[in-house]
Amino acid sequence: MSSNATSGDHRRVKSAAFLFACGCAGAAPHWLDSARSLWPAISLALMLGGYGLRSVMRGQLTRGSSDSVPAIDPAKLPSLDVVVAARDEEAVVPRLVERLTSLRYPSGQLTTWVIDDGSLDRTSELLDDLASQHPGLNVIHRQRNAGGGKSGALNTALNRLKGEWLLVLDADAQLQDDLLERLVPYALEGGWSAVQLRKAVIDADRNWLTRSQAMEMALDAVIQSGRLANRGVAELRGNGQLIKRSVLESSGGFNEDTVTDDLDLSFRLLTHGALVGLLWDPPVQEEAVPGLQALWKQRQRWAEGGLQRFFDYWPVLTSAQLSLRQRLDLTAFFLLQYALPVVSFADLSTALITRSLPVYWPLSVVAFSVSGLAYWRGCRDGSEGPEIPSASLANLLVAIAYLGHWFVVIPWVTLRMSLLPKRLVWAKTSHGQEHPVQA
Repeated sequence: MSSNATSGDHRRVKSAAFLFACGCAGAAPHWLDSARSLWPAISLALMLGGYGLRSVMRGQLTRGSSDSVPAIDPAKLPSLDVVVAARDEEAVVPRLVERLTSLRYPSGQLTTWVIDDGSLDRTSELLDDLASQHPGLNVIHRQRNAGGGKSGALNTALNRLKGEWLLVLDADAQLQDDLLERLVPYALEGGWSAVQLRKAVIDADRNWLTRSQAMEMALDAVIQSGRLANRGVAELRGNGQLIKRSVLESSGGFNEDTVTDDLDLSFRLLTHGALVGLLWDPPVQEEAVPGLQALWKQRQRWAEGGLQRFFDYWPVLTSAQLSLRQRLDLTAFFLLQYALPVVSFADLSTALITRSLPVYWPLSVVAFSVSGLAYWRGCRDGSEGPEIPSASLANLLVAIAYLGHWFVVIPWVTLRMSLLPKRLVWAKTSHGQEHPVQA
């Protein structure tokens, strides 16, 4: 998908407008008398807190059938392509191919594709060697400067796919052997156009940061399932996303003018009336970011891509093309995920300048409290794959404090988007830890 009118300067103008609006919202209550200064925050806390609490409590952690007899006759399962875009992944390529070739699915119905996106290490050589050993493995080599980032790599493969569905994975993905036999029937029976697998962290026991990310992935899945239960919107997460190919093609393929193809695609599917489901078990297993510097880089990309999609598709998202519940869900999510951190930063800055107390603390307290409840539910309801850290008081407190990084990342990214043009790059996460697949 090529550049469109919403990119470049248009995004910069929208970012600046969003920053200005949040700045005004954060500063304005400080000029009200003390008896009324907390009312905006209290009102938002009641409305958005109620939305968040309802989402957390109503979430249904759906598990794919693990019965010995598949829910659907294997002969009726659709053809499927598994697609992986890889760049400089020599450390995990052999393990990746081993996992992919171990997946169970009817003979002749499964094809595997790995796109070598201009790797400078031994990824290309290893893939060619592995392809000679595994006839079902197809390797596509792409020039490093071909453009479009990960989306460009996926679009290169999309033109060659023949399957009715495609499963997009990251190079560090690890999967249970029966995943496809459980995932595809769930998608067909639910009438979904796409399904996102819960992301499970393999190396949660490495340090406090990886442990917090493992809990964050569980929190995200709980909230997404609750949004679905409220007839709201669930989103794709890149690794472990199953998509119906005809729907993907009618939506324009993968957007090469965005830094987060998964988040952008989620909204384009939504605007085409295609719904995304969520499967708690079995999960897709992946490595966490091990250090703060790498986390900072990753979260900036996530924040920028998240804001871009709202700026790009907001006219449609607020129109009658979506149901009222979907629009309310998206509004509440946007305010909590993106507006609250920027408003809170403006609130704190104004408090320091005027030597007054912050006024949006009730909303922040409610947001962190709901997050703690989502952590608790996600960590205690049981799961396949890597064990999710326990919902002990110590783990919950650390994980809640960890979420505070978004209150720095999002204001910074919003400011940067308002001032600087974006140069599209594929900012991949380094992989290489060896971990067994956990069922």
